[in-house]
Amino acid sequence: MKKGSLTATIFALMLTFILLSSSLATFAIANLAYSLGDARAINASGSLRMQSYRLMFYANSGSENADEKIAEFEATLYSDALKRALSWISPDALGEQYQLVIQKWQVMKRYIETENSRQYAAALSDFVDTIDLLVLETEKHAAFKLRLLTASQIIGLSLMLVIAFFAVRFTQRKVVKPLHQLMESANTISKGDFNVAVPQSEYVELNALSNALASTAKELSSLYADLENQVKQKTFALTRANNELKLLYDNLVMLHSGTLEISTLKQALEQLKAHEPNTNLRLVIAQEGQAPLCIEADGGWSLAAPETTRFALKFADNELGHLEVRSDSEINYALFDNFAIMLARSIVIHNTGKQRQQLALMEERAVIARELHDSLGQLLTFLKIQVNLLSKSLDTDCRSPQVESQLSEINEGVNTAYMQLRELLSTFRLTINDPNLYNAMEAMLAQLRCQSLAQISLNYQLPAQLLGAYQHIHVLQLTREATLNAIKHAQANHIHIDCTTQGDKVVISISDDGVGVDKLTERDQHFGIGIMHERASRLSGMLEFSGNTQGGTTVTLQFPPKTEPE
Repeated sequence: MKKGSLTATIFALMLTFILLSSSLATFAIANLAYSLGDARAINASGSLRMQSYRLMFYANSGSENADEKIAEFEATLYSDALKRALSWISPDALGEQYQLVIQKWQVMKRYIETENSRQYAAALSDFVDTIDLLVLETEKHAAFKLRLLTASQIIGLSLMLVIAFFAVRFTQRKVVKPLHQLMESANTISKGDFNVAVPQSEYVELNALSNALASTAKELSSLYADLENQVKQKTFALTRANNELKLLYDNLVMLHSGTLEISTLKQALEQLKAHEPNTNLRLVIAQEGQAPLCIEADGGWSLAAPETTRFALKFADNELGHLEVRSDSEINYALFDNFAIMLARSIVIHNTGKQRQQLALMEERAVIARELHDSLGQLLTFLKIQVNLLSKSLDTDCRSPQVESQLSEINEGVNTAYMQLRELLSTFRLTINDPNLYNAMEAMLAQLRCQSLAQISLNYQLPAQLLGAYQHIHVLQLTREATLNAIKHAQANHIHIDCTTQGDKVVISISDDGVGVDKLTERDQHFGIGIMHERASRLSGMLEFSGNTQGGTTVTLQFPPKTEPE
């Protein structure tokens, strides 16, 4: 489409209108200016008739005033009003009639000068008729100019109306209609709909306005879309953050609402997995001296992921393991890091609670140990002294094999009771300064290594958070009792302790290279095996004694891991 200038078009229309109106005015003014002498010409030609009749008197009388009257007649005949008939703009008929009047006047003038009144009178009628024809032509010419002026005004006004109508139609079609469409487009844009079709025009001004509106709509659409995208992103981020906070809060409440168990940790891991479904999660708890505990979320641990991202379970100065994450998509580092911190905090708080529980239990046992030492211990010491004094104060006559045997049994019984009391006091006075069972067992074995030449080794492979505080105490005391039996009664040189898991059972085995299980079972009451069976029953487990192929005895304890006693 060829682009034109609306300003130039409107200017051309206005210029045409102005030129047309100016032309009409100019023509009317010129016509009126040319018509100003028409009345004088008619009067002058009319006066020629009167003067012709008057000259006939002078032709008859031969008056001396005839020359004067002839001069007046010729002044009228050759006046400017009548000579206009000879101009180029006058019609030919008017000029010819004027020339004819002049020619006949020359004849009539000779008649007057020769005083031939008879011929003058004979020619006067024809001369007057010729003058009348001149007046008639002059009147016709004046009427023609009036008609021409009228026609020109009518035609001019008609053209001006046509131009005005065309200008109105042009303005309505080429200006008003596109502007109305632009207004509708602007209203549509103001309502938030930027997908508008702006009208195109053949004029550069309207087309520039349309392009400007289209560009504005496009920029507003881009800006609005960008703002909507930002709002969606912010809303999505806030919703995601709210969901993450809710996830962390729910897990925190769940982890602190009861005892921290493996099932609880797995449930927390499953909730995290539900929030991040495209990830594989594994929780590895590795405390000092304990076998790592691995807890996997549903779906298993995928090996197809490109790499593993680890988030340390660290709270304050405690490092308890790490949370492993594998994902093909982008990892939410903030969520997993906060989740790892929350787990570490929960485990530390749980361990602290267990430690307080164990310390309270050990404090209670220490009180009992002090009471036993102050009462039963002093009594046994007194009985031991009295038995020795009795044995020394008996006369030779009173000593018989039966009395000696009874005294020996009494002395041995008191010594055995005193020894068992000392062992019981040692057991009661064992302290657990750390909820870590491995450290407690190492501390207990360190005491036993100082009391024997036997080599004692420990293989501890139990995961953290597997056993409860009360189970720690029973396992610790049972292991000590079995190790003491191997040292004192089995006369073992090597003692090996294994702490492992088999399926859903905890297995504690104490193996030695001593005298063997057959000889141990003969002295059950002396070695505290009954007490060991009682502890095993409190753990809902089983205690077994078996012989080794190369000699020695293996004591095996199997029990299910529980966090609370039955």
